[in-house]
Amino acid sequence: MLPNSFTSESVSGQWLSDFDKYLIGEGTHVRAYEKLGAHLVRMHGKDGVSFAVWAPNARQVALIGDFNGWDPSAHPMHSSDSGIWTLFVPGLPEFSVYKYHVTAGDGQSFDKSDPYGFAMELRPRTGSVVVNLDAYQWQDEQWLEEREQRQGLTRPLSIYEVHLGSWKKIPDEKWGERYLSYRELADTLIPYVLEMGYTHIEMLPIAEHPFDGSWGYQVLGFFAPTSRFGTPADCMYFIDQCHQHGLGVILDWVPAHFPKDEAGLNWFDGTHLYAHAHPNQGEHPDWGTMIFNYGRNEVRSFLLSNALFWLDKYHVDGLRVDAVASMLYLDYSRKDGEWIPNKYGGRENLDAISFLRKTNEVVHGAYPGILTIAEESTSWPMVSRPTYVGGLGFSLKWNMGWMHDTLSYMQKDPIHRHFHHNQLTFGMLYAFHENFILPLSHDEVVHGKGSMLGKMPGDKWQKFANLRAYYGFMWSYCGKKLLFMGNDFGQWQEWNHDRGLEWEALKDPMHAGLKRYVRDLNLVYRDEPALFEQDFSWDGFDWIDANDAENSVLSFMRFATDRNDFLIIICNFTPVVRNHYRVGVPVESGFTILINSDLEIYGGSGVRPEGELFSTGEPAHGLPCSLELTLPPLATILLKPSSK
Repeated sequence: MLPNSFTSESVSGQWLSDFDKYLIGEGTHVRAYEKLGAHLVRMHGKDGVSFAVWAPNARQVALIGDFNGWDPSAHPMHSSDSGIWTLFVPGLPEFSVYKYHVTAGDGQSFDKSDPYGFAMELRPRTGSVVVNLDAYQWQDEQWLEEREQRQGLTRPLSIYEVHLGSWKKIPDEKWGERYLSYRELADTLIPYVLEMGYTHIEMLPIAEHPFDGSWGYQVLGFFAPTSRFGTPADCMYFIDQCHQHGLGVILDWVPAHFPKDEAGLNWFDGTHLYAHAHPNQGEHPDWGTMIFNYGRNEVRSFLLSNALFWLDKYHVDGLRVDAVASMLYLDYSRKDGEWIPNKYGGRENLDAISFLRKTNEVVHGAYPGILTIAEESTSWPMVSRPTYVGGLGFSLKWNMGWMHDTLSYMQKDPIHRHFHHNQLTFGMLYAFHENFILPLSHDEVVHGKGSMLGKMPGDKWQKFANLRAYYGFMWSYCGKKLLFMGNDFGQWQEWNHDRGLEWEALKDPMHAGLKRYVRDLNLVYRDEPALFEQDFSWDGFDWIDANDAENSVLSFMRFATDRNDFLIIICNFTPVVRNHYRVGVPVESGFTILINSDLEIYGGSGVRPEGELFSTGEPAHGLPCSLELTLPPLATILLKPSSK
């Protein structure tokens, strides 16, 4: 502990100006993190730390920490008409641990973490930590210059979704096993993702959270990367290394709610400062958490600034926004009488809609080329359309309908699939209403849902074959791709955040074969413009035969911007080999097989079309030419014309 000898002074107007306070109060200060929180600065000719916290209903706020024996009388803060309390402590060094001792109007007192704190202690401790985020020397200039081109909507996007704490754990003498640090993850996770051919890593929330079982979705420190894996500089190093190796980084961002932890935002100054006071507006019935008051200007500044903060200080390339549906609807997961209508009598949360639009405008305006991705599970219109045409302004939206329908189909025994063929084809009725990502995420392999491999019907061979055929369909279908860790090698058990992935399964050739198959899918996907250039338009897709329910076979074409560049995709979702199967094609040509999920190297049976493939002038399926070929069992094949 440092000696209790630090004096304090008021914060000068040039650090936190009246204009800053005005913008925060107006809800338009989008970089409030540059003013609020703890900052190492030089003021009045002295080096020290400036502190500022918004607590308008507090009777008194004091700075406490390891530098003053956590004594509330040592460093009282100064208030202003804006409700912001400030203090400058000369000589206070970096890495000092602190909190705010808040005395409410009724005399109750609370020790609160800094809402804008840039670092926090390792859980279960909840103290904020003074750090200098500008000391890290970034080396990712080339990536940032190329980012807008690399991750445009006409580019390949294959996302590896990962929970950093359970991707892999290593033995530890003290704890039995421990997490990998950010720097260890840079040395191990990045090479794996590169080997597998993904374009991006998407991290489940890494903002500081005390409860491991929340997977990061109950955030305490919105501006602090979790200390479980190291320091803020270590986190920056991980992202920097991703960029230097050509990988984008998407961060799971949680503006929908916050937990009731005593040290957090809840009841911050003795009032519902960040949430609504009425439980029908302010409390989440499903999660036992608090809902942000998006209509309060200072809360809007907090959240807008938080979105920009991760793009600015941590160079992340996109934000996947969690639980958007819960934000849009006032009656989300509520019964009649348990929600309060908007001013027009409707169920739409007008403040949340306004906030989401503003957030997308701000972040895209500040950093063109970044991605915002909505996890939105309803039919809300124009989620991924610009705000100037009435949309919410997201770049992309998770296609939850496609995921639910196709997973339901794949879980059925193949003998019954012909009755449910529409579950594979229905998605094309709305495929281009939004800019979609196809997500097979962490949510599908938890809470008793089983693993992806475990969902598949049949014996071991059929389970793997089904999964390979499904992934082939997914990688060929319109939309960007997302796959959760462990799904790419067929982990048997559903995901458990307390354990590392079942890497030992790769000793089994079937798991190793599936891993190789997903890698090859990614490599073909990235090499073939027909699979990504026109994901969001009918110009990029044509059915060949959507109606062969009797054989449970689908066939379709994907087109690049140059429609002479196309692929033929055929999926056989039964274990029956289809001999002499005829498929219509647009040209007479030779065809090369790019992907056959039934190859022996993937764990398949090795059935493949005999000899070289050539189409003839015999019409089929409304096309002038056709191919006759053998369809492997429970398999997807991708064909490319080899001559024009």
